[in-house]
Amino acid sequence: MNPEKFSAKHVLWSRLLKSVLLWVALLAVITLPAVIAASSPLLAWRDPVYSASGFAGVLAMTLLLVQPLLVGGYLPGVRKLRGRITHRWMGAALLGAVVIHVGGLWITSPPDVVDALLLRSPTPFSLWGVIAMWTTVAAALLAVFRRRLRITVRTWRCVHALLVMSTVAASTAHALLIEGTMGTVSKVLLCALAISATCWAVIDLRSLSGITRWWRR
Repeated sequence: MNPEKFSAKHVLWSRLLKSVLLWVALLAVITLPAVIAASSPLLAWRDPVYSASGFAGVLAMTLLLVQPLLVGGYLPGVRKLRGRITHRWMGAALLGAVVIHVGGLWITSPPDVVDALLLRSPTPFSLWGVIAMWTTVAAALLAVFRRRLRITVRTWRCVHALLVMSTVAASTAHALLIEGTMGTVSKVLLCALAISATCWAVIDLRSLSGITRWWRR
Protein backbone atom coordinates (compact mmCIF):
# COMPACT_ATOMS: atom_id res chain seq x y z
CA MET A 1 0.00 0.00 0.00
CA ASN A 2 1.11 3.50 -0.80
CA PRO A 3 2.39 5.13 2.43
CA GLU A 4 0.78 8.45 1.49
CA LYS A 5 -2.64 6.85 0.95
CA PHE A 6 -2.29 4.91 4.22
CA SER A 7 -1.40 8.11 6.07
CA ALA A 8 -4.35 9.97 4.54
CA LYS A 9 -6.77 7.18 5.50
CA HIS A 10 -5.31 7.07 8.99
CA VAL A 11 -5.85 10.80 9.44
CA LEU A 12 -9.39 10.54 8.06
CA TRP A 13 -10.34 7.70 10.39
CA SER A 14 -8.73 9.47 13.33
CA ARG A 15 -10.78 12.60 12.66
CA LEU A 16 -13.96 10.56 12.25
CA LEU A 17 -13.34 8.68 15.49
CA LYS A 18 -12.60 11.94 17.30
CA SER A 19 -15.81 13.49 15.97
CA VAL A 20 -17.91 10.50 17.02
CA LEU A 21 -16.40 10.45 20.50
CA LEU A 22 -16.99 14.19 20.95
CA TRP A 23 -20.64 13.89 19.89
CA VAL A 24 -21.18 10.87 22.14
CA ALA A 25 -19.60 12.70 25.08
CA LEU A 26 -21.71 15.80 24.45
CA LEU A 27 -24.94 13.81 24.17
CA ALA A 28 -24.08 11.96 27.38
CA VAL A 29 -23.45 15.20 29.27
CA ILE A 30 -26.71 16.66 27.95
CA THR A 31 -28.99 13.67 28.49
CA LEU A 32 -27.60 12.35 31.78
CA PRO A 33 -29.01 15.16 34.00
CA ALA A 34 -32.45 14.77 32.39
CA VAL A 35 -32.41 10.99 32.87
CA ILE A 36 -31.38 11.36 36.52
CA ALA A 37 -34.03 14.02 37.07
CA ALA A 38 -36.71 11.80 35.50
CA SER A 39 -35.88 9.00 37.93
CA SER A 40 -35.65 11.25 40.98
CA PRO A 41 -37.92 10.31 43.91
CA LEU A 42 -38.52 14.02 44.50
CA LEU A 43 -40.90 14.01 41.54
CA ALA A 44 -42.98 11.11 42.83
CA TRP A 45 -45.69 13.29 44.36
CA ARG A 46 -45.28 16.42 42.29
CA ASP A 47 -47.89 17.60 39.80
CA PRO A 48 -47.10 17.66 36.06
CA VAL A 49 -46.70 21.45 35.96
CA TYR A 50 -43.97 21.40 38.59
CA SER A 51 -42.21 18.52 36.83
CA ALA A 52 -42.35 20.32 33.49
CA SER A 53 -40.94 23.42 35.14
CA GLY A 54 -38.03 21.43 36.56
CA PHE A 55 -37.23 19.78 33.24
CA ALA A 56 -37.33 23.19 31.55
CA GLY A 57 -34.66 24.32 33.99
CA VAL A 58 -32.53 21.28 33.13
CA LEU A 59 -33.00 22.00 29.42
CA ALA A 60 -31.93 25.60 29.94
CA MET A 61 -28.70 24.49 31.60
CA THR A 62 -27.88 22.10 28.75
CA LEU A 63 -28.52 24.85 26.20
CA LEU A 64 -26.06 27.08 28.04
CA LEU A 65 -23.43 24.46 27.23
CA VAL A 66 -24.47 24.02 23.59
CA GLN A 67 -24.70 27.74 22.75
CA PRO A 68 -20.97 28.63 22.89
CA LEU A 69 -20.10 25.41 21.06
CA LEU A 70 -22.40 26.44 18.22
CA VAL A 71 -21.33 30.05 17.90
CA GLY A 72 -17.65 29.13 18.07
CA GLY A 73 -17.94 26.37 15.47
CA TYR A 74 -16.49 23.79 17.83
CA LEU A 75 -18.94 20.97 17.06
CA PRO A 76 -17.62 18.44 14.53
CA GLY A 77 -19.47 18.55 11.23
CA VAL A 78 -21.17 21.87 11.99
CA ARG A 79 -19.79 24.78 10.02
CA LYS A 80 -19.51 28.18 11.66
CA LEU A 81 -22.25 29.76 9.55
CA ARG A 82 -24.70 26.96 10.21
CA GLY A 83 -23.64 26.88 13.86
CA ARG A 84 -24.37 30.58 14.28
CA ILE A 85 -27.77 30.23 12.62
CA THR A 86 -28.58 27.33 14.93
CA HIS A 87 -27.21 29.42 17.80
CA ARG A 88 -29.98 31.95 17.21
CA TRP A 89 -32.69 29.31 17.25
CA MET A 90 -31.24 27.72 20.36
CA GLY A 91 -31.24 31.16 21.97
CA ALA A 92 -34.99 31.34 21.36
CA ALA A 93 -35.34 27.84 22.80
CA LEU A 94 -33.32 28.89 25.85
CA LEU A 95 -35.59 31.87 26.44
CA GLY A 96 -38.63 29.62 26.05
CA ALA A 97 -37.22 27.15 28.58
CA VAL A 98 -36.69 29.97 31.07
CA VAL A 99 -40.26 31.19 30.56
CA ILE A 100 -41.64 27.67 31.10
CA HIS A 101 -39.42 27.19 34.15
CA VAL A 102 -40.51 30.43 35.82
CA GLY A 103 -44.11 30.11 34.62
CA GLY A 104 -44.43 26.61 36.04
CA LEU A 105 -43.10 27.76 39.40
CA TRP A 106 -45.55 30.68 39.30
CA ILE A 107 -48.49 28.32 38.76
CA THR A 108 -47.45 25.92 41.52
CA SER A 109 -46.28 28.51 44.07
CA PRO A 110 -47.05 32.18 43.25
CA PRO A 111 -45.90 33.61 46.62
CA ASP A 112 -42.43 32.12 46.26
CA VAL A 113 -42.03 33.54 42.74
CA VAL A 114 -43.22 36.97 43.88
CA ASP A 115 -40.74 36.96 46.76
CA ALA A 116 -37.97 35.94 44.37
CA LEU A 117 -38.83 38.65 41.81
CA LEU A 118 -38.97 41.27 44.56
CA LEU A 119 -35.57 40.04 45.84
CA ARG A 120 -36.92 39.25 49.29
CA SER A 121 -36.77 35.45 49.12
CA PRO A 122 -34.88 33.86 52.05
CA THR A 123 -33.30 31.25 49.77
CA PRO A 124 -30.04 32.38 48.06
CA PHE A 125 -30.65 30.27 44.95
CA SER A 126 -33.74 32.35 44.17
CA LEU A 127 -31.67 35.52 43.82
CA TRP A 128 -29.27 33.85 41.40
CA GLY A 129 -32.21 32.45 39.46
CA VAL A 130 -33.74 35.90 39.05
CA ILE A 131 -30.39 37.34 37.92
CA ALA A 132 -30.01 34.55 35.38
CA MET A 133 -33.56 35.13 34.12
CA TRP A 134 -33.11 38.86 33.55
CA THR A 135 -29.69 38.54 31.93
CA THR A 136 -31.13 35.89 29.59
CA VAL A 137 -33.98 38.22 28.65
CA ALA A 138 -31.56 41.11 28.18
CA ALA A 139 -29.28 39.05 25.94
CA ALA A 140 -32.26 37.93 23.85
CA LEU A 141 -33.62 41.47 23.48
CA LEU A 142 -30.18 42.74 22.54
CA ALA A 143 -29.97 40.09 19.80
CA VAL A 144 -33.47 40.89 18.47
CA PHE A 145 -33.05 44.67 18.44
CA ARG A 146 -29.40 44.66 17.44
CA ARG A 147 -29.88 46.64 14.22
CA ARG A 148 -32.34 49.12 15.69
CA LEU A 149 -29.95 50.02 18.49
CA ARG A 150 -27.44 51.28 15.91
CA ILE A 151 -24.39 50.23 17.88
CA THR A 152 -21.16 48.89 16.44
CA VAL A 153 -20.67 45.16 16.04
CA ARG A 154 -17.76 45.27 18.49
CA THR A 155 -19.88 46.97 21.16
CA TRP A 156 -22.76 44.59 20.57
CA ARG A 157 -20.55 41.53 20.85
CA CYS A 158 -18.96 42.88 24.00
CA VAL A 159 -22.26 43.60 25.76
CA HIS A 160 -23.76 40.32 24.57
CA ALA A 161 -20.75 38.39 25.87
CA LEU A 162 -20.98 40.10 29.27
CA LEU A 163 -24.68 39.24 29.53
CA VAL A 164 -24.06 35.65 28.50
CA MET A 165 -21.22 35.22 30.99
CA SER A 166 -23.44 36.67 33.72
CA THR A 167 -26.22 34.27 32.74
CA VAL A 168 -23.95 31.23 32.87
CA ALA A 169 -22.41 32.27 36.21
CA ALA A 170 -25.78 33.04 37.82
CA SER A 171 -27.37 29.88 36.42
CA THR A 172 -24.49 27.81 37.78
CA ALA A 173 -24.89 29.31 41.25
CA HIS A 174 -28.66 28.81 41.02
CA ALA A 175 -28.34 25.15 40.01
CA LEU A 176 -25.61 24.23 42.52
CA LEU A 177 -27.46 25.77 45.46
CA ILE A 178 -30.65 23.82 44.77
CA GLU A 179 -31.10 20.40 46.29
CA GLY A 180 -33.24 19.27 43.40
CA THR A 181 -33.77 16.40 41.02
CA MET A 182 -30.50 16.67 39.11
CA GLY A 183 -27.72 14.43 40.29
CA THR A 184 -24.89 16.19 42.07
CA VAL A 185 -22.08 14.84 39.91
CA SER A 186 -23.89 15.36 36.60
CA LYS A 187 -24.97 18.84 37.69
CA VAL A 188 -21.46 19.91 38.67
CA LEU A 189 -20.05 18.46 35.43
CA LEU A 190 -22.66 20.23 33.29
CA CYS A 191 -22.10 23.57 35.03
CA ALA A 192 -18.32 23.26 34.81
CA LEU A 193 -18.46 22.47 31.11
CA ALA A 194 -20.89 25.33 30.44
CA ILE A 195 -18.56 27.79 32.16
CA SER A 196 -15.50 26.40 30.38
CA ALA A 197 -17.16 26.45 26.95
CA THR A 198 -18.44 29.99 27.45
CA CYS A 199 -15.08 31.33 28.60
CA TRP A 200 -13.29 29.55 25.78
CA ALA A 201 -15.66 31.00 23.15
CA VAL A 202 -15.42 34.52 24.58
CA ILE A 203 -11.61 34.37 24.56
CA ASP A 204 -11.32 32.61 21.21
CA LEU A 205 -13.74 34.96 19.43
CA ARG A 206 -12.29 38.01 21.20
CA SER A 207 -15.77 39.12 22.20
CA LEU A 208 -14.43 41.40 24.93
CA SER A 209 -11.88 43.15 22.73
CA GLY A 210 -13.81 46.40 23.10
CA ILE A 211 -13.35 46.39 26.87
CA THR A 212 -9.68 45.47 26.71
CA ARG A 213 -8.94 48.28 24.26
CA TRP A 214 -10.85 50.77 26.39
CA TRP A 215 -9.01 49.57 29.53
CA ARG A 216 -5.60 50.07 27.90
CA ARG A 217 -6.32 53.70 27.11
